[in-house]
Amino acid sequence: MLFVGLTIGLSFMLIGTLVLNAVEHHFSEQDASELVVMSSAVTNALENAGNQPDRLRAALSNAISGHHGVYFQVRNNNEEILYQTVGAESGLAQAGSILTPTDVIQPGNLQTWRDGTKTYRGVLSQLEVSGQNYTIISAIDMSFHLQFLQDFRQSLLIIMSLAGVITLLAAGYGVHQAHAPLRGLSAKMGDIQADKLHVRLDPSAIPSELKDLVTSFNHMIGRLEDSFTRLSHFSADIAHELRTPLTNLITQTQVGLGKARTLENYRELLYSNLEEQERLAKMVNDMLWLAKSDHGLLKPEQVPLNLTNEVNELFDFFEALAEERNIRLTLEGRAPMTMGDRAMLRRAISNLLSNAIRYTPPGKEVKVLLDNASHHEVSLSVQNPGPMIPAEYLSHLFDRFYRVEPSRVRQGEGAGLGLAIVRSIVEAHGGHVEATSVRDKTSFTFFLPVKS
Repeated sequence: MLFVGLTIGLSFMLIGTLVLNAVEHHFSEQDASELVVMSSAVTNALENAGNQPDRLRAALSNAISGHHGVYFQVRNNNEEILYQTVGAESGLAQAGSILTPTDVIQPGNLQTWRDGTKTYRGVLSQLEVSGQNYTIISAIDMSFHLQFLQDFRQSLLIIMSLAGVITLLAAGYGVHQAHAPLRGLSAKMGDIQADKLHVRLDPSAIPSELKDLVTSFNHMIGRLEDSFTRLSHFSADIAHELRTPLTNLITQTQVGLGKARTLENYRELLYSNLEEQERLAKMVNDMLWLAKSDHGLLKPEQVPLNLTNEVNELFDFFEALAEERNIRLTLEGRAPMTMGDRAMLRRAISNLLSNAIRYTPPGKEVKVLLDNASHHEVSLSVQNPGPMIPAEYLSHLFDRFYRVEPSRVRQGEGAGLGLAIVRSIVEAHGGHVEATSVRDKTSFTFFLPVKS
């Protein structure tokens, strides 16, 4: 409102100044026209009187009869006053010493001077009539003009002030009314709490100018609701995943302390507890890794990588586990050299291979496919046979602790963070991941940008 008030004030000041200048210019034009008429009348009187002093005085006294507030003085070549109107003798005498001669009477050529309490506007003209040179001083008393301008200036100030106040009040009321929808939106937004993230604002109930804002807000609330829901599920899953090994540790320790046991029994108990502790440590390390990924703290060390060599070396590591489960590991396709962090990408591929081996039936094979997906990307896909995963679950497979069947108890040592770590590693390299599943085959694929 302060800016609006300043703008209105400056606007009215500019308007007032322009109006006053226009009125003053109008008076100047009016005075110039009056002086032109006076000069013409005096010139005609001089021409008609000739060189006879008596006739000259009579002609000049009647030259501007009927004009009020106008004065003139005529001097000959010897600076003798031949005639001057009554009432402005001192003002015209003073003008003779300060005015400069003017050939053409125009508003811009008029000169102003003061004599006591009176202000005059006039010109000094020189002309030749019948071989005689004359100096004519024509002047107009500006008292009426000045009084009118003073009264007009005061009236204009009052009018402009009232108009400014009214305009400011109207602008304030208009702004207040225009902000009513925003205040309503603000109140509705303020009512949305953590337990009301399902609430959405109705775009059809607000002005069209705010529909984009409401749409963006609804999208933001939708994302917050999804993140909050996933965070709630994540917290519940953490509690569930930590509770199982902790319960095992407590139960086994209580059983072990229930009665005296042999040294071998205590050793088996400690080994069993160690397995649960290692599982807890791995889960905590994985969660710390994902926390770093969420905050952009994963900085891959870029080195040249040959994905074929990396996969073959990991096959050597997983060969014993695959043979134990009667599963074959195969590699097909080739991919160009790329840049990436060797340790991080090996961890991602290891998580995919471990996940595939875990769910592959005995006697089947896990296949790794390398491909140059485009001129800008390479892809690595890990395929394993097994039942088809419904399409509505595929987009969530890389979420933390996600279970295709919520009631399912997770088998083995996995905590449900392996695929989430794969996604965080690939995204840290500027790539993306996807999962597909058909009737008898499931594939997990990540894409990496080709970097020279």
